[in-house]
Amino acid sequence: MIEATYKKGDRVRHPSRTEWGVGVVNKIEIVTRTGSTDLRVWVRFPSVGEKTLLASVAKLELVENKEFSAGSSAGSSAGSSAGFSAGFSASLHARPSVIDVDVATGGGWLASISKKTADDLMTTLPGEATDPFCSLRRRLELSTNLYRFDGTPARLVEWSIAQSGLDDPMSRFNRQELEQLYKRWIFNLDAHVAKLLGELRRERAVIDQVLLTAPPLAVKSVRRLQSSLK
Repeated sequence: MIEATYKKGDRVRHPSRTEWGVGVVNKIEIVTRTGSTDLRVWVRFPSVGEKTLLASVAKLELVENKEFSAGSSAGSSAGSSAGFSAGFSASLHARPSVIDVDVATGGGWLASISKKTADDLMTTLPGEATDPFCSLRRRLELSTNLYRFDGTPARLVEWSIAQSGLDDPMSRFNRQELEQLYKRWIFNLDAHVAKLLGELRRERAVIDQVLLTAPPLAVKSVRRLQSSLK
């Protein structure tokens, strides 16, 4: 049984993968699973590319146009940099892709500036993980979940797709560059998590609860950071 319907062009959010941001529905197909009708939905997310999802499993949330455009409309009146800051802090869906950065800085004409800016984008943490309007616990949950990108070859590729917004990051960076950028990113993540742990130092129970569902690298990193804070 189909519990939700979508149409091409709808903006949706995956409730279990909020770091993917707001995606756009590209295609819908009706399928039959175990005697029930379901929807197979193709959604392009700016941070991880296109994903094929089953509506009954993903339970995608429709995002109203006014919600999606709120940040950009407010930012446009204050200038492009203000618009970027507002959108970026709201959620990862507002962060530009490497292509956006290249276009904004002139691409090949200003290659050195573009390269530096793209590198900065690759080493910046998602806005939701650092959003001061989120509770400390929520920020810690989102931040520790980022440790699923543990630097292994497969995860390095997933991380580079999420950070760059490119389906094929190797078309823009070579493997050595990605490895170096990942090291800078994980350093920034450690520093951010250490700050959160400092603010939650009187709430050890909250930290322990968050770690119950955190990736293995997150548990290891948090314990290491806690030791350094003593």
